[in-house]
Amino acid sequence: MKRILAAGLLGLSLSVAAQAEPVKIGVITTLSGGGAGLGNDMRDAFTLAIKQSGNKDVELVVEDDAQKPELAVQIADKMIQSDKVDLLTGIIWSNLAMAVVPNAVAQDVIYLSPNAGPSALAGAGCNANYFNVAYQNDNFHEAMGQYANQDYKKIFILAPNYPAGKDALTGFKRYYKGELAGELYTQVGQTDYAAEIAQIRASGADSVFFFLPGGMGIAFMKQYAQSGVGIPVMGPGFSFSQDVLPAIGDAAVGVKNSASWAKDLDNEANKAFVTAFTAEYNRLPSIYAAQSWDTANLILSALAKASVKDKEAFRAALKSADFKSVRGEFSFNTNNHPIQNIYVREVVKEGDTLTNKIIATAFEKHGDAYAEQCKM
Repeated sequence: MKRILAAGLLGLSLSVAAQAEPVKIGVITTLSGGGAGLGNDMRDAFTLAIKQSGNKDVELVVEDDAQKPELAVQIADKMIQSDKVDLLTGIIWSNLAMAVVPNAVAQDVIYLSPNAGPSALAGAGCNANYFNVAYQNDNFHEAMGQYANQDYKKIFILAPNYPAGKDALTGFKRYYKGELAGELYTQVGQTDYAAEIAQIRASGADSVFFFLPGGMGIAFMKQYAQSGVGIPVMGPGFSFSQDVLPAIGDAAVGVKNSASWAKDLDNEANKAFVTAFTAEYNRLPSIYAAQSWDTANLILSALAKASVKDKEAFRAALKSADFKSVRGEFSFNTNNHPIQNIYVREVVKEGDTLTNKIIATAFEKHGDAYAEQCKM
């Protein structure tokens, strides 16, 4: 277990109530294995945001879930019962979120998601103690389904067989109007895609949409490029995020993908974030880092208004979303999930660096399909 005492140079004015005693935040994220790059970006951006705030009354308790649901549950229970954390955050993977979040919020602990957004927690399973600061899982895939209608008529789609993968293909199909050449669910953590690529080759597809985050996407793209299939690919921003582009290499150039953020978004908060993150860690931030940065700054904005011990007031402060998001305009829907723009990006090469640039806006002020099922 690693404890990080937040400190920094930039000040944040806190209310007297919020300063009454230290605030302890439990960060459960993936810091080892094939998904470590995602968790590292989450942790690093969150830590840097707290550091830059100058809020010395925030303590982070950071632990590695190793992408294992049973371990994440154990860590969450220990953080709640022994460490006495005030808030929880950090989980990257939806199957881990489904294992941890319902039990945590039932114990009246507020959980803020910097990434995973399973549909089960957006609809009937919504909870006043659960805030998703990233997206609802379907959203980025909905955007690519919408965008794909411009150029493609017969798409092959695939994703891992876990909650986010199922939400991904559901979201894509919600907006895509053409024919499906095939639909596959792969194993979580899979590294050999020879069989899937063979099916794509034989399918008659005019394009491929895939959601394979982290090491899964790296393995698929490398094998796909080597196969010589040549059918255009597209995906959500997770499949072509900054953390995986160096490993994929030039095979990613020109690929279209969707996200609520890119480093070239033209607002002051984003410019400051990209500059600060790059200077601190000597690498460009990813969508995971951007969402985590926003999660930290949302928490800080709420602490400026209310004590975390006053749950009702603190939840109201979170709900107001009174912070400068790197995504620009940001608000919460009735189910505590974002209303935000979703963009189409293209992988480009800037010098020797692979990155993304925005080429279109797929949705403006987009919510999710499950909010009406939430009874809050």
